Parts: sequence; C-alpha cells; structure tokens
Amino acid sequence: MPNKEVTYTISELADEFDITPRSIRHYEDLGLLLPRRKGNNTRIYSHKDRIRLSLTLRGKRLGFSLAEIRELFDLYDAEHRSRPQLHSMIAMIDEKRASLRQQQEDIAKVLAELEAADIRAKETLEKMKPHT
Repeated sequence: MPNKEVTYTISELADEFDITPRSIRHYEDLGLLLPRRKGNNTRIYSHKDRIRLSLTLRGKRLGFSLAEIRELFDLYDAEHRSRPQLHSMIAMIDEKRASLRQQQEDIAKVLAELEAADIRAKETLEKMKPHT
C-alpha cells in the first residue's frame, strides 16, 4: 500500500488554528509556508507546513517578529549548516530568552505592585465602614 502524505487545505488550517486564510497567505508570501499548488492554484499544505504554521504562531506569541521566525526557519532548513549559521541561531535564541526573562521579572513586579495596591484599597475601605 502506498504511503500517502497527510495534506491540508487552507480552510482546514485556518479553522484548526483559528486564524484567517488571509493570514496563512501572508505567511506564505513571507516564505514561512511553502504549499504545493494543484490545478487552478489550489494550495495543498503538507504536515511540515502545518508544523511551521504552529511554530510561527507560537513564535509570535513569544514576541518573535515574522522576520526573526523566517530567519530561524532559514537557518534550520539550510542544507549545509555552517558554524556561523548555528552561532547566529544560538545568539538569536539567547537574545529572545533574555528578553522573555526580563519581561517575566517586569510582570512579577507589576503583579506585586497590583497586589499591594489591592490590599491598601481594601484596608482603606474597611476603615471607612461605619462602626455600629
């Protein structure tokens, strides 16, 4: 029995990831997705395209730009990985990791400040209650 590759339509991917077909076409225009064409320009997306779409959306949530995501894909896809490419990829990952850690620290500080403000506001309200 022949091994049939799993494929997806643009509508299937849009529904699965809750995004618009236009977004998927945009990612394709940027080279993040590389679907095959069939007949009258119908796009056929592979399992690899589905994974790349998932990684693209995750990368965006983590603060990577589409250009950075494309660069990571290009580095990963390079047929002959070179030391400079790998060093570039590691540097980009280190930079993003540092940025996310800083954001994490900032979020923790803001949450602590909000908690303190909440406590003070509740204490002030308690003091304002009429005594019976």
